[in-house]
Amino acid sequence: MENYANLATRKPVPAHRTRRKPHFFRPVQTRSRADGWCEVRQCLFLAELYLSGTVITAARRVGMSRMSAYRLRARPDAASFARAWDSILAQPGTGKLPPIRMDWRKVTRDELVERFEAGLVKPVLYFGRVVAIERKADNSALLRLIRRFKDQRLQAASNQPQAGRKSFSKTPLARSTSEENAVI
Repeated sequence: MENYANLATRKPVPAHRTRRKPHFFRPVQTRSRADGWCEVRQCLFLAELYLSGTVITAARRVGMSRMSAYRLRARPDAASFARAWDSILAQPGTGKLPPIRMDWRKVTRDELVERFEAGLVKPVLYFGRVVAIERKADNSALLRLIRRFKDQRLQAASNQPQAGRKSFSKTPLARSTSEENAVI
């Protein structure tokens, strides 16, 4: 049994021992407003969430309300932001969070280009302060975009006969009557 006198004099546990640092996430695209959830404010919110551990404190420190933070998290295109939020508040050593399952078949080519160009962001912390925002290309969007272009190119090549070559159908040829009557 623990001594209760020691509980009152115990030093607070640093944030890095109770929470995970923010990792790369895809910022939620919002309308540009001076008082809105821009990309920088989303990074600052996640950094403050890491440092404070509470949503209300993190939202107040970046000049937003707790409800607007939860509304941003609930948006349909905020899965990456919500995952970064969950990973910060998850206890270290509790295992990995389940991956985001996305149906890539329903993502348009324009959306893949937009995801590749926007990339992923992560706040960089140094002694409890955000010193930079690190950017990284979204490689999964790039690879899916390349695969789609490759598939379209192969389909186009298979539909058009190449110049100088005879095109053969993939179905077996039917014998003509002249071949059947020929004597070998």
